[in-house]
Formats: sequence, C-alpha cells, structure tokens
Amino acid sequence: MTPQIAVFLVLAAMAVAGAVSLILQRHPIHSALSLIVVMVSLAGLYLLLGAEFIAAVQIIVYGGAIMVLFVFVIMLLNAGEEERTNVSRMARFVGVPLGVMFLLEVAYWIARATSHLAPPAAQLVSTRDLSTLLFREYVFPFELTSFLILIALLGALVLARREDSD
Repeated sequence: MTPQIAVFLVLAAMAVAGAVSLILQRHPIHSALSLIVVMVSLAGLYLLLGAEFIAAVQIIVYGGAIMVLFVFVIMLLNAGEEERTNVSRMARFVGVPLGVMFLLEVAYWIARATSHLAPPAAQLVSTRDLSTLLFREYVFPFELTSFLILIALLGALVLARREDSD
C-alpha cells in the first residue's frame, strides 16, 4: 500500500465519520464541529489530487468563514438540544432502509450510465489559470454567492430578534 492510498483512506474515513456524526449529533454546535471535520478532510483529499487552490479555498471559505457564520447563527437562535419524539424514533426504522435502497438505486444508475464511457483525459490546470478564470469570467456568480450568504444572515437576525415588551 502506497502512502498516498493510506492518507486517502484515513481522510476518507474521517470524512465519512464526520458526516455520520453530523447527522447523529443532538446538539447543533456539535453538528457544526462535525461539519468542520468533514470540510478539513475534504481539503486534504483535494491536496491529494493536486488541487492546492481548491484545498485552500475549502479551508478558508468553508472551514473558516461559513462555519463561523453557522455557529454564530446557531448561537444567535439559541438552539438547544434536539428533542426526540415517537415520530423521529419511528422514522429511523422506515428512513434507514429507504435511504439504503435509495443509495443502491443511485449507485446502480450511475454504474449503468458510466459503464460504456471511456475515462476522461486528465487536464492539468494551474492555480493561476483557475484564479484568473474565477475572478474574470465568474466574478458575478462569486459575488452573488457572498450577497446571498449576507441576506441569509440578515434573515436569521430578523428571525432571532427578540421583541421588547413595553
């Protein structure tokens, strides 16, 4: 086993464990921390692929800025621990088998659709070319995303605002 495969397996296991923990946690702050683990392990996988720019953006934007925003909104909304009801317990017995069936169905259709395709030729793109493309050709969607995040934060502030009783 090569060191790259070993690192890949460790990072993949971290990503899967973080995703499972994200779903199973009852407290929203713990879920946000699990999401940070997933984002950092994905950045490591991007590094293995040789995509340094995407790995840096993954850590800076998603692991840093977006997660700080999530944690800020969670704390602002004063979200407590999730309460389990009979419906949520019953959903586990119905939802897990349906989710497994759905994943198997998606895997079947992906395998069927890609079985006759030839593997694509690898194209090496430098970080300079990628950043030039991002900030020249796609600057409008890039800035639009930041405005959407700002609007979502303002919406959360309006929803969390406490009415002063006179």
